[in-house]
Amino acid sequence: MHYAEQSLLGALLLDPHHLDDIGTLEPDHFSDHGHGELFRALRKTPAPGPHGTSPVWLNTVLDTARPHAPGLTAPYLHTLVQACPRPSHAAAYARMIRADHARRSLRSHAQHLAQTAMDTTLPHHVQATVRQADALAQFLDDLSGRFAPHPGSLPRIPPPVPARNTNEDALDEERLLIATATAHPGEASQMRWLLPEDFAHALHATLWQGLTALRQRGDPVDPITLLWEAQHRGLLPHGITPTQLLALLSTPVASPEHWGERILERALLARAQAVAARITAYCDDPANSPHQLITSSRRALADLTALRSRWHQATHPAVPRTARPARTPAPPRAGPPPRTAPLTVRTPR
Repeated sequence: MHYAEQSLLGALLLDPHHLDDIGTLEPDHFSDHGHGELFRALRKTPAPGPHGTSPVWLNTVLDTARPHAPGLTAPYLHTLVQACPRPSHAAAYARMIRADHARRSLRSHAQHLAQTAMDTTLPHHVQATVRQADALAQFLDDLSGRFAPHPGSLPRIPPPVPARNTNEDALDEERLLIATATAHPGEASQMRWLLPEDFAHALHATLWQGLTALRQRGDPVDPITLLWEAQHRGLLPHGITPTQLLALLSTPVASPEHWGERILERALLARAQAVAARITAYCDDPANSPHQLITSSRRALADLTALRSRWHQATHPAVPRTARPARTPAPPRAGPPPRTAPLTVRTPR
Protein backbone atom coordinates (compact mmCIF):
# COMPACT_ATOMS: atom_id res chain seq x y z
CA MET A 1 0.00 0.00 0.00
CA HIS A 2 2.90 2.33 0.61
CA TYR A 3 3.91 2.07 -3.06
CA ALA A 4 0.32 2.33 -4.29
CA GLU A 5 -0.23 5.52 -2.28
CA GLN A 6 3.05 6.98 -3.55
CA SER A 7 2.12 6.12 -7.15
CA LEU A 8 -1.31 7.74 -6.87
CA LEU A 9 0.02 10.93 -5.29
CA GLY A 10 2.80 11.08 -7.88
CA ALA A 11 0.21 10.76 -10.65
CA LEU A 12 -1.89 13.58 -9.16
CA LEU A 13 1.16 15.81 -8.71
CA LEU A 14 2.04 15.27 -12.37
CA ASP A 15 -1.53 15.75 -13.57
CA PRO A 16 -4.06 16.87 -10.92
CA HIS A 17 -6.88 16.48 -13.43
CA HIS A 18 -6.77 12.73 -12.69
CA LEU A 19 -8.76 13.57 -9.56
CA ASP A 20 -11.83 13.31 -11.76
CA ASP A 21 -10.93 9.74 -12.75
CA ILE A 22 -10.23 8.00 -9.44
CA GLY A 23 -13.77 7.78 -8.05
CA THR A 24 -14.67 8.21 -4.40
CA LEU A 25 -11.56 8.46 -2.26
CA GLU A 26 -11.11 10.13 1.12
CA PRO A 27 -7.95 11.23 2.97
CA ASP A 28 -8.58 8.70 5.74
CA HIS A 29 -8.45 5.89 3.19
CA PHE A 30 -4.67 6.29 3.12
CA SER A 31 -2.68 4.19 5.57
CA ASP A 32 -0.03 6.90 5.87
CA HIS A 33 -1.18 10.10 7.62
CA GLY A 34 1.12 12.33 5.59
CA HIS A 35 -0.15 10.84 2.33
CA GLY A 36 -3.73 11.47 3.40
CA GLU A 37 -3.04 15.11 4.25
CA LEU A 38 -1.24 15.60 0.95
CA PHE A 39 -4.25 14.15 -0.88
CA ARG A 40 -6.52 16.52 1.05
CA ALA A 41 -4.35 19.46 -0.01
CA LEU A 42 -4.47 18.31 -3.63
CA ARG A 43 -8.25 18.37 -3.54
CA LYS A 44 -8.36 21.80 -1.90
CA THR A 45 -5.84 23.49 -4.19
CA PRO A 46 -7.30 24.63 -7.53
CA ALA A 47 -5.79 22.70 -10.42
CA PRO A 48 -3.33 24.60 -12.64
CA GLY A 49 -3.99 25.42 -16.25
CA PRO A 50 -3.73 23.03 -19.16
CA HIS A 51 0.01 23.64 -19.52
CA GLY A 52 0.89 21.39 -16.56
CA THR A 53 2.00 21.93 -13.02
CA SER A 54 4.40 24.61 -11.91
CA PRO A 55 6.70 25.11 -8.90
CA VAL A 56 4.31 27.75 -7.57
CA TRP A 57 1.39 25.28 -7.62
CA LEU A 58 3.50 22.55 -5.97
CA ASN A 59 4.54 24.96 -3.22
CA THR A 60 0.90 25.89 -2.65
CA VAL A 61 -0.04 22.23 -2.24
CA LEU A 62 2.87 21.68 0.14
CA ASP A 63 2.02 24.75 2.23
CA THR A 64 -1.60 23.59 2.51
CA ALA A 65 -0.64 20.11 3.73
CA ARG A 66 2.32 20.92 5.96
CA PRO A 67 0.39 22.34 8.97
CA HIS A 68 -1.28 18.90 9.38
CA ALA A 69 1.75 16.84 8.28
CA PRO A 70 4.97 18.67 9.23
CA GLY A 71 7.11 15.82 7.90
CA LEU A 72 6.28 16.60 4.28
CA THR A 73 9.08 18.26 2.34
CA ALA A 74 9.63 19.48 -1.19
CA PRO A 75 12.15 16.70 -1.96
CA TYR A 76 9.55 14.12 -0.93
CA LEU A 77 7.14 15.50 -3.53
CA HIS A 78 9.79 14.79 -6.17
CA THR A 79 10.15 11.28 -4.72
CA LEU A 80 6.43 10.75 -5.21
CA VAL A 81 6.60 11.89 -8.81
CA GLN A 82 9.46 9.53 -9.54
CA ALA A 83 7.64 6.63 -7.82
CA CYS A 84 4.69 6.75 -10.24
CA PRO A 85 5.19 4.31 -13.15
CA ARG A 86 2.14 5.44 -15.18
CA PRO A 87 0.09 8.52 -14.25
CA SER A 88 -2.71 7.20 -16.47
CA HIS A 89 -3.13 4.29 -14.03
CA ALA A 90 -4.25 6.58 -11.20
CA ALA A 91 -7.71 4.96 -11.04
CA ALA A 92 -6.15 1.51 -10.48
CA TYR A 93 -3.97 2.85 -7.66
CA ALA A 94 -7.06 4.40 -6.06
CA ARG A 95 -8.92 1.06 -6.19
CA MET A 96 -6.01 -0.58 -4.38
CA ILE A 97 -6.11 2.06 -1.66
CA ARG A 98 -9.88 1.67 -1.21
CA ALA A 99 -9.53 -2.12 -0.95
CA ASP A 100 -6.83 -1.88 1.71
CA HIS A 101 -8.85 0.68 3.66
CA ALA A 102 -11.81 -1.72 3.61
CA ARG A 103 -9.57 -4.46 4.99
CA ARG A 104 -8.29 -2.25 7.81
CA SER A 105 -11.79 -1.01 8.66
CA LEU A 106 -13.18 -4.55 8.76
CA ARG A 107 -10.37 -5.62 11.06
CA SER A 108 -11.13 -2.64 13.31
CA HIS A 109 -14.83 -3.60 13.52
CA ALA A 110 -13.88 -7.18 14.39
CA GLN A 111 -11.50 -6.00 17.10
CA HIS A 112 -14.22 -3.77 18.59
CA LEU A 113 -16.54 -6.78 18.67
CA ALA A 114 -13.93 -8.86 20.48
CA GLN A 115 -13.16 -6.09 22.97
CA THR A 116 -16.86 -5.57 23.73
CA ALA A 117 -17.44 -9.28 24.24
CA MET A 118 -14.50 -9.47 26.68
CA ASP A 119 -15.30 -6.29 28.62
CA THR A 120 -17.02 -7.58 31.75
CA THR A 121 -17.34 -4.05 33.19
CA LEU A 122 -20.12 -3.08 30.78
CA PRO A 123 -23.49 -2.73 32.53
CA HIS A 124 -25.38 -4.52 29.75
CA HIS A 125 -22.67 -6.78 28.45
CA VAL A 126 -24.63 -9.01 26.09
CA GLN A 127 -26.73 -6.18 24.66
CA ALA A 128 -23.60 -4.14 23.93
CA THR A 129 -22.04 -7.13 22.17
CA VAL A 130 -25.16 -7.63 20.08
CA ARG A 131 -25.15 -3.97 19.05
CA GLN A 132 -21.50 -4.21 18.02
CA ALA A 133 -22.30 -7.30 15.94
CA ASP A 134 -25.10 -5.34 14.24
CA ALA A 135 -22.65 -2.54 13.48
CA LEU A 136 -20.28 -5.06 11.91
CA ALA A 137 -23.10 -6.54 9.81
CA GLN A 138 -24.12 -3.05 8.66
CA PHE A 139 -20.54 -2.28 7.67
CA LEU A 140 -20.42 -5.47 5.58
CA ASP A 141 -23.62 -4.39 3.83
CA ASP A 142 -22.03 -1.04 3.03
CA LEU A 143 -18.89 -2.73 1.71
CA SER A 144 -20.88 -5.01 -0.56
CA GLY A 145 -22.23 -1.94 -2.33
CA ARG A 146 -18.75 -0.55 -2.95
CA PHE A 147 -17.06 -3.67 -4.31
CA ALA A 148 -18.57 -5.69 -7.13
CA PRO A 149 -18.82 -9.45 -6.51
CA HIS A 150 -16.66 -11.76 -8.57
CA PRO A 151 -16.25 -15.52 -8.78
CA GLY A 152 -13.71 -16.86 -6.35
CA SER A 153 -13.18 -19.32 -3.57
CA LEU A 154 -13.48 -18.66 0.13
CA PRO A 155 -10.36 -18.28 2.27
CA ARG A 156 -8.32 -21.45 2.02
CA ILE A 157 -7.34 -22.14 5.62
CA PRO A 158 -9.94 -21.55 8.36
CA PRO A 159 -8.48 -19.76 11.36
CA PRO A 160 -8.27 -21.61 14.67
CA VAL A 161 -11.25 -21.28 17.00
CA PRO A 162 -10.24 -19.92 20.41
CA ALA A 163 -10.88 -22.18 23.38
CA ARG A 164 -13.88 -21.53 25.61
CA ASN A 165 -13.31 -19.85 28.95
CA THR A 166 -13.77 -22.59 31.56
CA ASN A 167 -13.35 -20.55 34.72
CA GLU A 168 -14.88 -21.79 37.94
CA ASP A 169 -17.88 -19.45 37.75
CA ALA A 170 -18.90 -20.86 34.38
CA LEU A 171 -18.49 -24.45 35.56
CA ASP A 172 -20.48 -23.77 38.75
CA GLU A 173 -23.37 -22.36 36.73
CA GLU A 174 -23.41 -25.43 34.52
CA ARG A 175 -23.37 -27.76 37.54
CA LEU A 176 -26.23 -25.85 39.14
CA LEU A 177 -28.23 -26.07 35.93
CA ILE A 178 -27.84 -29.86 35.74
CA ALA A 179 -28.84 -30.24 39.41
CA THR A 180 -31.81 -27.88 39.18
CA ALA A 181 -33.04 -29.30 35.89
CA THR A 182 -32.94 -32.79 37.40
CA ALA A 183 -34.99 -31.58 40.36
CA HIS A 184 -37.47 -29.69 38.13
CA PRO A 185 -37.65 -31.55 34.81
CA GLY A 186 -41.00 -30.00 33.95
CA GLU A 187 -39.50 -26.50 33.87
CA ALA A 188 -36.42 -27.71 32.02
CA SER A 189 -38.59 -29.22 29.27
CA GLN A 190 -39.42 -25.67 28.11
CA MET A 191 -35.74 -24.79 27.53
CA ARG A 192 -35.48 -25.90 23.92
CA TRP A 193 -33.31 -22.86 23.25
CA LEU A 194 -30.36 -24.37 25.17
CA LEU A 195 -28.14 -26.79 23.23
CA PRO A 196 -25.19 -28.96 24.33
CA GLU A 197 -22.82 -26.81 22.27
CA ASP A 198 -23.56 -23.89 24.61
CA PHE A 199 -21.77 -25.57 27.52
CA ALA A 200 -18.13 -24.81 28.25
CA HIS A 201 -17.40 -28.29 29.67
CA ALA A 202 -17.95 -31.40 27.54
CA LEU A 203 -19.04 -33.45 30.57
CA HIS A 204 -21.85 -31.04 31.37
CA ALA A 205 -22.91 -30.95 27.73
CA THR A 206 -23.25 -34.74 27.71
CA LEU A 207 -25.24 -34.69 30.96
CA TRP A 208 -27.60 -32.13 29.42
CA GLN A 209 -27.99 -34.41 26.41
CA GLY A 210 -28.90 -37.24 28.79
CA LEU A 211 -31.48 -35.08 30.54
CA THR A 212 -32.97 -34.08 27.21
CA ALA A 213 -33.11 -37.69 26.06
CA LEU A 214 -34.92 -38.79 29.24
CA ARG A 215 -37.54 -36.07 28.82
CA GLN A 216 -38.06 -36.80 25.14
CA ARG A 217 -38.59 -40.50 25.82
CA GLY A 218 -41.00 -39.73 28.62
CA ASP A 219 -38.84 -41.55 31.16
CA PRO A 220 -38.73 -40.47 34.80
CA VAL A 221 -36.04 -37.92 35.63
CA ASP A 222 -34.21 -38.06 38.95
CA PRO A 223 -30.58 -38.49 40.08
CA ILE A 224 -30.69 -42.28 39.72
CA THR A 225 -32.19 -42.32 36.21
CA LEU A 226 -29.70 -39.68 35.10
CA LEU A 227 -26.89 -41.77 36.59
CA TRP A 228 -28.13 -44.72 34.54
CA GLU A 229 -28.28 -42.56 31.39
CA ALA A 230 -24.74 -41.26 32.06
CA GLN A 231 -23.48 -44.82 32.28
CA HIS A 232 -24.95 -45.66 28.88
CA ARG A 233 -23.34 -42.54 27.42
CA GLY A 234 -19.88 -43.67 28.55
CA LEU A 235 -19.36 -41.07 31.27
CA LEU A 236 -18.69 -43.69 33.95
CA PRO A 237 -16.00 -44.12 35.08
CA HIS A 238 -13.98 -42.03 32.59
CA GLY A 239 -15.86 -38.74 32.98
CA ILE A 240 -17.30 -38.79 36.49
CA THR A 241 -17.82 -41.35 39.23
CA PRO A 242 -21.31 -42.24 40.50
CA THR A 243 -20.56 -40.63 43.86
CA GLN A 244 -19.43 -37.40 42.21
CA LEU A 245 -22.47 -37.27 39.95
CA LEU A 246 -24.90 -37.83 42.83
CA ALA A 247 -23.12 -35.11 44.80
CA LEU A 248 -23.41 -32.75 41.83
CA LEU A 249 -27.15 -33.41 41.58
CA SER A 250 -27.79 -32.84 45.29
CA THR A 251 -27.64 -29.01 45.20
CA PRO A 252 -30.52 -27.60 43.13
CA VAL A 253 -30.75 -23.81 43.42
CA ALA A 254 -33.19 -21.29 41.91
CA SER A 255 -34.74 -22.33 38.57
CA PRO A 256 -33.38 -24.05 35.46
CA GLU A 257 -34.28 -21.04 33.29
CA HIS A 258 -32.07 -18.76 35.38
CA TRP A 259 -28.95 -20.89 34.98
CA GLY A 260 -29.78 -21.69 31.37
CA GLU A 261 -29.88 -18.00 30.47
CA ARG A 262 -26.52 -17.45 32.17
CA ILE A 263 -24.98 -20.32 30.22
CA LEU A 264 -26.47 -19.06 26.96
CA GLU A 265 -25.13 -15.55 27.59
CA ARG A 266 -21.64 -16.91 28.18
CA ALA A 267 -21.93 -18.97 24.99
CA LEU A 268 -23.01 -15.89 23.03
CA LEU A 269 -20.06 -13.85 24.28
CA ALA A 270 -17.67 -16.71 23.52
CA ARG A 271 -19.15 -17.07 20.03
CA ALA A 272 -18.74 -13.33 19.41
CA GLN A 273 -15.06 -13.57 20.35
CA ALA A 274 -14.61 -16.57 18.05
CA VAL A 275 -16.30 -14.76 15.14
CA ALA A 276 -14.13 -11.69 15.71
CA ALA A 277 -11.01 -13.89 15.72
CA ARG A 278 -12.04 -15.54 12.43
CA ILE A 279 -12.71 -12.22 10.70
CA THR A 280 -9.43 -10.77 11.98
CA ALA A 281 -7.56 -13.79 10.63
CA TYR A 282 -9.24 -13.33 7.24
CA CYS A 283 -8.19 -9.66 7.19
CA ASP A 284 -4.62 -10.53 8.13
CA ASP A 285 -4.28 -12.71 5.02
CA PRO A 286 -3.34 -10.37 2.14
CA ALA A 287 -4.40 -13.01 -0.39
CA ASN A 288 -8.09 -12.37 0.35
CA SER A 289 -9.85 -9.91 -1.91
CA PRO A 290 -12.54 -7.53 -0.58
CA HIS A 291 -15.25 -9.79 -2.00
CA GLN A 292 -13.76 -12.81 -0.21
CA LEU A 293 -13.55 -10.84 3.03
CA ILE A 294 -17.21 -9.81 2.76
CA THR A 295 -18.45 -13.33 1.97
CA SER A 296 -16.41 -15.12 4.62
CA SER A 297 -17.20 -12.52 7.29
CA ARG A 298 -20.91 -12.82 6.62
CA ARG A 299 -20.70 -16.58 7.02
CA ALA A 300 -18.87 -16.15 10.30
CA LEU A 301 -21.54 -13.74 11.55
CA ALA A 302 -24.25 -16.23 10.59
CA ASP A 303 -23.00 -18.54 13.35
CA LEU A 304 -23.47 -15.75 15.86
CA THR A 305 -26.88 -14.81 14.45
CA ALA A 306 -28.21 -18.34 15.01
CA LEU A 307 -27.16 -18.23 18.66
CA ARG A 308 -28.61 -14.73 19.04
CA SER A 309 -32.02 -15.94 17.93
CA ARG A 310 -31.98 -18.60 20.65
CA TRP A 311 -30.85 -16.03 23.21
CA HIS A 312 -33.72 -13.76 22.19
CA GLN A 313 -36.12 -16.68 22.49
CA ALA A 314 -34.87 -17.36 26.02
CA THR A 315 -34.93 -13.77 27.25
CA HIS A 316 -38.05 -12.62 25.35
CA PRO A 317 -40.45 -15.55 25.46
CA ALA A 318 -43.47 -15.29 23.25
CA VAL A 319 -46.61 -14.20 25.05
CA PRO A 320 -49.23 -16.92 24.72
CA ARG A 321 -52.31 -15.85 22.90
CA THR A 322 -55.39 -15.63 25.03
CA ALA A 323 -58.62 -17.02 23.68
CA ARG A 324 -61.04 -14.38 22.59
CA PRO A 325 -64.28 -14.39 24.56
CA ALA A 326 -67.17 -15.86 22.64
CA ARG A 327 -69.48 -13.29 21.26
CA THR A 328 -72.98 -13.36 22.70
CA PRO A 329 -75.70 -12.83 20.14
CA ALA A 330 -77.20 -9.38 20.32
CA PRO A 331 -80.84 -9.23 21.34
CA PRO A 332 -83.20 -8.65 18.42
CA ARG A 333 -84.18 -5.10 17.82
CA ALA A 334 -87.59 -4.15 18.91
CA GLY A 335 -89.60 -3.33 15.82
CA PRO A 336 -92.38 -0.81 15.59
CA PRO A 337 -95.62 -1.91 17.24
CA PRO A 338 -98.01 -3.68 14.88
CA ARG A 339 -100.58 -1.52 13.29
CA THR A 340 -104.16 -2.16 14.40
CA ALA A 341 -107.29 -1.15 12.51
CA PRO A 342 -109.11 1.74 14.11
CA LEU A 343 -112.03 0.67 16.26
CA THR A 344 -115.32 1.74 14.71
CA VAL A 345 -118.19 2.21 17.09
CA ARG A 346 -121.62 1.80 15.56
CA THR A 347 -124.45 3.66 17.11
CA PRO A 348 -127.97 2.14 16.98
CA ARG A 349 -130.44 3.75 14.62
